[in-house]
Order: sequence, then structure tokens, then C-alpha cells
Amino acid sequence: MEQSIAPTATAPLIDPFQRAINYLRVSVTDRCDFRCVYCMSENMTFLPKAQLLTLEELDLMCSTFIGLGVQKLRITGGEPLVRKGIMTFFDAMTRHLDSGALRELTLTTNGSQLEKFAPDLVAAGVRRINVSLDTLDDAKFAQITRWGRLPQVMRGIDAAQKAGLRVKINAVALKGFNEDELFTLTDWCASRDMDLTFIEVMPMGDIGNEDRLDQYWPLRDLRARLAERFTLTDLAERTGGPARYVRLEETGQKIGFITPLTHNFCESCNRVRLTCTGELYMCLGQEDMADLRAPLRAHPGDTAALEEAIRAAIRLKPKGHDFDYSRQVVDGKMSRHMSHTGG
Repeated sequence: MEQSIAPTATAPLIDPFQRAINYLRVSVTDRCDFRCVYCMSENMTFLPKAQLLTLEELDLMCSTFIGLGVQKLRITGGEPLVRKGIMTFFDAMTRHLDSGALRELTLTTNGSQLEKFAPDLVAAGVRRINVSLDTLDDAKFAQITRWGRLPQVMRGIDAAQKAGLRVKINAVALKGFNEDELFTLTDWCASRDMDLTFIEVMPMGDIGNEDRLDQYWPLRDLRARLAERFTLTDLAERTGGPARYVRLEETGQKIGFITPLTHNFCESCNRVRLTCTGELYMCLGQEDMADLRAPLRAHPGDTAALEEAIRAAIRLKPKGHDFDYSRQVVDGKMSRHMSHTGG
């Protein structure tokens, strides 16, 4: 007798390099109320509404991934909270938290809408969030975001902490822009019991090579500056993401470093990224993608075709990205904006 085969939906998602894929980042919109210089051009042309997955389609898509073993769901954009009716989607995902199939529902946000939505996010089961914030200077904040206003974000962070959300700050390290705020940012986060992660600027979008090279601040240099003032203890802790963590012994806070340029973190990659149009990118730093919207819409109510399309995509997941600034040109540069893939 032939050995019985487990149903397709119960087999885990394993890529060609034996990495289990259990983390899905979902961009729910390409729109944003800011125009951060490393993420978008100032005059963005946004997608027609018909190309975007509906909230119901996003529910079905994410539910299918959860049925295939995804345990962590991070909602991104654009700015996810500017999408009309987005709390309907968060509320729908609560059922997967209640069942235990989904271990964590979270989001990355610019903070502009948190004053309005923080209590609702907690009610939907969100327990921690990442807020993207590169500077504490009003004028520099307006410069880097083009359209953003820092006091609005600060009120949002206040509201998030008041509602009980654990807040982590993500700061893109930009040479000549926020170098002088390294200790200011660190001390501010410590004073509010917030962890802080620094991110190397990545070659995404239509900004020229020279600009990217001028902005590039290697995190090994940033870390060395931190070590001049603090005692850094390396932590074994890994969240399944790309960050390496240290603890600052003087403050007890956790500092993360995401270093796609100076350290290739791909060997432990457990995630894929779904765009708001249903494109699945198996790697942030590669152009390969799979269209999942087509099977979703071609077979409404039938997830078998969608499941097979997801599995076929995972079988094509590359070993890693090719970002490289070492030769004074931006090798591995991606033509699409960061906002297209999701932060």
C-alpha cells in the first residue's frame, strides 16, 4: 500500500534552501500621507483602485497563508492606516489569533494615524508595533518626510503607549542627516522604554546612485560610536527577522541593527512579501515575483489554485539578495519603490 500523503494545506511552506516560511509581510496600500525621500518620489503616481486587492481578498489571501503555516503577519504600506476601512481587515484577522493559528498580528506605521487608531488596534489583538522615525528635529522631519509633521507622530506614539501597545522605533541611518542624533534618539527611546532598531539605507526606487552612496552610513560605524558611550552586550535573541540585537547595559534597552549592505542576513530568512496588488516577492532585494491575484480572482471561493500558486512561488525563493555598495556603485539596485513592496 502506498504511504498516504498529508493534505496539501497541512504541509509547511519550505523553500529550496530548507527555510520554513512562517512570516508574511502584507502591504495593504501603496498610498501614504508622507513622502519619505528614501521610500517614494515626491509626485507619486498611485495605483488605480481596481488593481488593489479588496479588503475581502486580503482576508482570503492572508487566511490562505495562515492555513499554510504562516504564524506572523505584519501589515505595511505605504501607510497602512490610511487605507479606508482597514480596521475591518484587522478585526477579521482576530479570529486567527483567537484560534491560535496566528501567533502575532502587527504593523509598521509612520505613526501619523495612531492617535485615532491605537485603541482599535489593541482591541483587534495587536500587541506591538514598529514606528518609522528617523529624527526628533521638527525641521529635519519635515525635510525627510516632505509632507510629515513631527508633533502629529509624537501624539500618535503617546496614544499607542497609553493604549498598551509596545512601541519599537525604526530609524534609517542616513549619513549627514541623523548622525548627530545617534545619542539623542537612543536616550529618548530609553526614557520612554522603547527599543530602537537602526536600518541601513537600501537601494530601492528611482534615486540615483550618487545620492544613495552619499546617504549610506554603515551600521558597523554607528555601532562603534555607540560603544564609545555604552557597554554593548550581543544578544542571541532572534525574532526570525534580519535584525541583530545588543543590550545597552547602562540603560537596559535593546538596540537592533538591520544591515543588508554590510551583513547579508539571508541565511535565516523566513519571510515573503505580498504587495497590495497581490504580487508575492520572495526576496526584498530581487525582482522575481509571483502574481497571486490572478488565481485568487480566477477561482473565487476556491483556494486550491491559490495554495498551489503560493507553493510554486516559495519553490522559487532565492538564496539571498545582491545589495552591494562596495564598488562605489549601487549593485543590486531595485527599480521599484520601497512603498511598492511594503516596508
